[in-house]
Amino acid sequence: MTVSRRKLLAATAVTSVAGAMGATAMTGEAAAAYGGAGADRSATGGGEATGTDTSGTDAAGTGAAEAAARGDRPRVRTGFDRLAADGYALLSGRRIGIVTNPTGVTPDVRHIVDVMHADKRVDLAAVFGPEHGFRGTAQAGGSEGSYEDPATGLPVHDTYGKSGRALADIFTRSGVDTVVFDIQDVGARFYTYIWTLYDCMVASVLAGKRFVVLDRPNPVTGRAATGPVLDRAQASGVGREPIALAHGMTVAELAALFNAEFVPRAAGRPAELETVPMKGWRRTDFFDATGLPWVPPSPNMPTPDTALVYAGTCLFEGTNLSEGRGTTRPFELLGADGIDRRWAAAITALATDIGLPGVHFREAYFAPTFSKFQGKTIGGVQLHVHDRRAFDPVRTGIALLITAKHTWPGFAWRPDHWIDKLTGTPRVRTMIDAGAGVDEVVGAWQEDLTGFRRMRREYLRYW
Repeated sequence: MTVSRRKLLAATAVTSVAGAMGATAMTGEAAAAYGGAGADRSATGGGEATGTDTSGTDAAGTGAAEAAARGDRPRVRTGFDRLAADGYALLSGRRIGIVTNPTGVTPDVRHIVDVMHADKRVDLAAVFGPEHGFRGTAQAGGSEGSYEDPATGLPVHDTYGKSGRALADIFTRSGVDTVVFDIQDVGARFYTYIWTLYDCMVASVLAGKRFVVLDRPNPVTGRAATGPVLDRAQASGVGREPIALAHGMTVAELAALFNAEFVPRAAGRPAELETVPMKGWRRTDFFDATGLPWVPPSPNMPTPDTALVYAGTCLFEGTNLSEGRGTTRPFELLGADGIDRRWAAAITALATDIGLPGVHFREAYFAPTFSKFQGKTIGGVQLHVHDRRAFDPVRTGIALLITAKHTWPGFAWRPDHWIDKLTGTPRVRTMIDAGAGVDEVVGAWQEDLTGFRRMRREYLRYW
């Protein structure tokens, strides 16, 4: 047990209902064992994405979905499903506010706000909307504002862009004593919902509120943490604290990590945290193995296939290339005006040379309907992942950046160096500018990544 864990257990009541509800969870020893040499191998040469499962080709959706259909194991039950099945006992006598968005649904796609509002056992008093809003209508960097929900009459408070005392004041004015979090994440550090989670945990301490996290799957598995670890000098709304770019954790696991490692530093003490884990989820599960419905967590995350590539291709938000926003395949299509077949040829050749398994690159042309190059036909590549267990999105993203820079004279980083916020360090940008190769760039973050993996092991709770 580390010092941070001992401090956490001594300082606060961090309760998991895993025992009472029978979760598929790991003991401390098992979690440490999972985090050992087999589970979190070094990335250089493409090993990071391999994890512990070496069962071979699993092109998008086939093997895991077929296993689930055969009934090889139970259907996954989310934290909310198990909370409701227990008669909301964890929330008994509490006045509840919930942080959620369109992904907060039951297996039959009823929204949990509607379900709880209709249940007399739950005193639901407020909803808190994150980026994109409670109903999910706003584009990146936007929200829906504060309003009264027409379906339930509940007040919806806009929390996007708020943190610290300002967010704590919203919780206080809402009149709730317990804040519940239930949002589907996609496994990448710069996807902002995990920082909504973090900010709300800090604010719950400042406002004196209990905090409950209802767990949902990491849709791209929880096999391994990969990518650069955030340098606090680059902290922003797309990364508050030093975790890996692809963290390989669920939101409840992250909440436990945040509460022990980071929240006391920001708020003075840990949150009064309670978590409701899933049942039936395994770390090697992709989303289609869960039996759960996919609801887009944001307007440009339409499918689990998008989530699969996102940790690598979202890095193009830090460049002057389109990352596919305004198309039906955001983050799978990348391009710019003036790019031609040479980029697809270059990345394909590099993939063969250094080994970028699990993905093909197709020469592609498209016309975004909004965002960069709106209404203009541009050239680029489309990623086709054919073996998602071998595919490493972060290393592939670095390879794409390097080849785009080499083959297109118009390549440029955003003037604000947003790429440094996305990667969590200026080192990726400066190394690429200096002509470093893919594995030189990837190798530069291995020491920091090893440290994060060591810390992460404590908080893994599923096999």
